[in-house]
Amino acid sequence: MKLMKLQKVIECTGLARSTIYKFMDQGKFPKQICLGGRSVAWVESEIEDWIIEKIEQRDNVVEEQ
Repeated sequence: MKLMKLQKVIECTGLARSTIYKFMDQGKFPKQICLGGRSVAWVESEIEDWIIEKIEQRDNVVEEQ
């Protein structure tokens, strides 16, 4: 299992830091893991699954039209 720091999550998703935290608060984005002190990270597979879900949502909208 690999962990991703915030900068990598931003690069992979294209989301801004504030949007990531807003989506987390709304339950629309994977939650971070506290590594100790002020250090946090996200599980890479959870971020990848979130991206795949977004792609599937996009494809479903196209098919419905």
